[in-house]
Amino acid sequence: MKRKLLLTAQVLVTVAVIWFAGTSILEQWNDARAAGFDVAPHWGWVALSCLLVLAAYAVLIEAWRAMVIGWGSQLRYADAARIWFVSNLGRYVPGKVWQITAMAVMAERAGVSRYAAAGSALLVNLVNLIAGVGVVAVTSAGLLGNAALMITASALLLALLLLTPRLLPLLVRIYERVRRRPAHVPALSQRPIWVAALASAVAWGLYGLAFKLFSEGVAPSSSGSVGSYVAVFTMSYLAGYLFLPAPGGIGVREGALLALLGQLQLATGGAGAIIAATSRLWLTVLEVLPGALYLAFGAAPARFRNSMAHERTD
Repeated sequence: MKRKLLLTAQVLVTVAVIWFAGTSILEQWNDARAAGFDVAPHWGWVALSCLLVLAAYAVLIEAWRAMVIGWGSQLRYADAARIWFVSNLGRYVPGKVWQITAMAVMAERAGVSRYAAAGSALLVNLVNLIAGVGVVAVTSAGLLGNAALMITASALLLALLLLTPRLLPLLVRIYERVRRRPAHVPALSQRPIWVAALASAVAWGLYGLAFKLFSEGVAPSSSGSVGSYVAVFTMSYLAGYLFLPAPGGIGVREGALLALLGQLQLATGGAGAIIAATSRLWLTVLEVLPGALYLAFGAAPARFRNSMAHERTD
């Protein structure tokens, strides 16, 4: 009965995720058509931008896996990719906790210890946000000519990263007081934090470069340096992520993106609107499609491995 309830819950969650994501894509496409956007994309640039986004995903998956290993657990890259992509679908369900919760639960079911599963899911998201703010401080400070802002923000972020492993025992003690039970959480060294921070910074850079190529692919009149596009993409993405009520940052990200593109003179008027509308569709498909494919076909390899193991035993 417990297994049937779990299977039913999984099916319901899967249907909800696909429904929310599909509705989001359909609404964005209809909005773009209703606005009369005439898009003649340069498909070569768009395809290259998609490859760069997938490369950023690969870097972030390894960053999370390094965090899991740093906590004393083991996780194969293939399993980490499956968990990362499927749990990533949770961002399209209202409420920001579903993605992190799904990642922790799936990691625990893959053999990762409970605290490593939950702790790594929380920490890798925190480090990614900190790295994103750092990338914004560096790129936007250079654009605005404010070196003092860059130095101050970088120093604060460096201090946060250095203090993160030291803050963990405090969080554990708070958890023990709330739950009134001891929590035997393994110590975490500084190395996984720095690996995750460096990987996150690289991923933000890849995202920004991909966004520049995509923008020039759908709106050839757009122009600007790679650093400008990194700053605009990262700032708008963080704005959508930190606005908790919006699933996937829908609406918030596009508003910030349109404003920043105009402010930095990267794309104005119709070009900015085209980029804001089509980039949401572009990013949503790249976030949803891998996870949906894992949900549809991910069980087949596991059944194949089990059957092969059964034959060897026979």
